[in-house]
Amino acid sequence: MDAGLKDRSCPENSGVVVSVRGSVVDIRFEHCLPSIYTLLRAGSENEIAIEVLSQLDGQRVRGIALTPTQGLGRGMAVQDTGGPLKTPVGEAILSRMFDVFGQTIDRREAVTGVEWRGVHQGPPPLARRSTKTEIFETGIKVIDVLVPLERGGKAGLFGGAGVGKTVLLTEMIHNMVAHHQGVSLFCGIGERCREGEELYRDMQEAGVLANMVMMFSQMNEPPGSRFRVGHAALTMAEYFRDDQHRDVLLLIDNIFRFIQAGSEVSGLMGQMPSRLGYQPTMGTELSSLEERIANTDTGAITSIQAVYVPADDFTDPAAVHTFSHLSATIVLSRKLAGEGLYPAIDPLQSSSKMAMPSIVGERHYGLARKIRQTFAQYAELKDIIAMLGLEQLSPQDRNVVYRARRLERFFTQPFFSTEQFTSMKGKLVPLKDALDGCERILADEFKDIPERALYMIGAIDEVKTAQSADQPDSGTAKGGEEDADHVDEA
Repeated sequence: MDAGLKDRSCPENSGVVVSVRGSVVDIRFEHCLPSIYTLLRAGSENEIAIEVLSQLDGQRVRGIALTPTQGLGRGMAVQDTGGPLKTPVGEAILSRMFDVFGQTIDRREAVTGVEWRGVHQGPPPLARRSTKTEIFETGIKVIDVLVPLERGGKAGLFGGAGVGKTVLLTEMIHNMVAHHQGVSLFCGIGERCREGEELYRDMQEAGVLANMVMMFSQMNEPPGSRFRVGHAALTMAEYFRDDQHRDVLLLIDNIFRFIQAGSEVSGLMGQMPSRLGYQPTMGTELSSLEERIANTDTGAITSIQAVYVPADDFTDPAAVHTFSHLSATIVLSRKLAGEGLYPAIDPLQSSSKMAMPSIVGERHYGLARKIRQTFAQYAELKDIIAMLGLEQLSPQDRNVVYRARRLERFFTQPFFSTEQFTSMKGKLVPLKDALDGCERILADEFKDIPERALYMIGAIDEVKTAQSADQPDSGTAKGGEEDADHVDEA
């Protein structure tokens, strides 16, 4: 190992390919052995990139290709770049989309006036980390009240296709840029190409692209590329946090694919698999990425990560290792999405380590507990309502149902990022207004107000406006449970 760590005084250091086995390439160097993580180039136009992952002996290294290896053969020359994989940082990268090599993929001109930094950086030292625990306000009622996020923390977002995951991410990006004067950075690990294109277009239409950076490694790219794109995105995020002293919102989709790419690389390198076939170094690899996401004395990187749970098994090693890093868990419900209750966040399955009286305060903590208790009682009563009807419930249980249904509708919210689809002006609701609304609903202040008056509003004071707008229709029949609701209230 010492040979690879000596001074890099070999500017024209070149080697020869010894063997190629898929993405794994062995290279022999006669004089200066490259160190671990050094980027090597091969091919007629240096189009093949190889990252050194191990030193086999005093003359040979083994690397993983970050690009396809078609055309690479034994005896071909390999050039040592003298440094690790690098990515561009600077003001010029805003509003652009990059691949793992820092090349633009948005069909616009190449970036200029940027600095190139290595993607392998250590986490900030403990002396630089902030000791204050602060809440990161999103302006989204259900998140701020029930699942408060930590400034400089990591939140996991669980959701399938069609439940509003991308819309929720887009809204958080919009609120970060428009109201927190921060930078948003989206990192797609193993993304489908259409998802990247759609997200780019959605961001453009929502008007948030100017303070945003996007980085993608598609699922058809080699595992080495997917394994390094997260580190490249974090290097960009660290520039805005440490150099520009700005808050950064980092969105990662999907963190499981990072672990999956690491497992592929580990298998290709011939390492003995660990439990359930995962790489033995999974904990270290995930920590090297997650520990760089931190709140420091100059700024904070707040991360929201989409998490796929294999076969819905929460004891899977990938899920267990990921959970140990998260400070909040947001679960999206397909049932709520089917009822039109957006954002479709399940209040009973979602949780946050920030929801403690010492952090959010006694009032907020007490309200959140009452709300969860109300939703839990409502969930238990749903079977009785389905079999016997609302009329068979006791007056106390009916009051629980009324409160829960009104809270469900109050937690819906029009988004800025969907204005062009819904024609409803987006609302950003301060935490104080959200708590006031929940408190007044739990106190039965709106018991005689129709449920729909609470649907898709911002602060609770908008209820009267919504109700007055509904006055001409007050005599029309209302369907479903809402109709039964009003009959019982009368």
